[in-house]
Amino acid sequence: MFFVANTANSQNKKTWFDANWKVVSQDKASYYRPTPQVKKSGYWIVDYYLNGKIQKEGFSLTATAADPSFDGLVKYYFENGKPSQQITFKNGKIDGVLKTYFLSGTLKSETYYSEGFREGRYSSYFETGELHERGEYLKNLKEGNWKTYYRNGKIKEKGKYEKGEKIGIWKTYYKNVYK
Repeated sequence: MFFVANTANSQNKKTWFDANWKVVSQDKASYYRPTPQVKKSGYWIVDYYLNGKIQKEGFSLTATAADPSFDGLVKYYFENGKPSQQITFKNGKIDGVLKTYFLSGTLKSETYYSEGFREGRYSSYFETGELHERGEYLKNLKEGNWKTYYRNGKIKEKGKYEKGEKIGIWKTYYKNVYK
């Protein structure tokens, strides 16, 4: 009997976090995490807002409270239940695509990562879905041709980056305010 009751209590234990993900007492918390579920070679972690809605869920190689080592897709949610981010991790580092979303649930940006560095294509969007900006990253720095767009799809600005710095001639196209 003691074993069953003790197991049930440990499964219901919650760790409380403040807005900066520091472990705190329940009265100072913004989020909480029930005891993670043991899965194959790690733990399934689900964090919650105080209202009981899911804030984050994903697989971790460790069960450490404030610093899990995520591996695979981790999903984050706004308090309204819509997605806020989806991040692919490998051994605790971002590795793959990171998608961010507007509060409405529409895609805000897509950034590709390799071993924790922004690496490859980047795209951002207006909340209405139109492309806003597109370019590439190399080791966290903007590299190559970049373009920004107006909501109507016309180019607003274009130019080139080298090691995160604008180089060469940049062209800016102004909207005709009289049309």
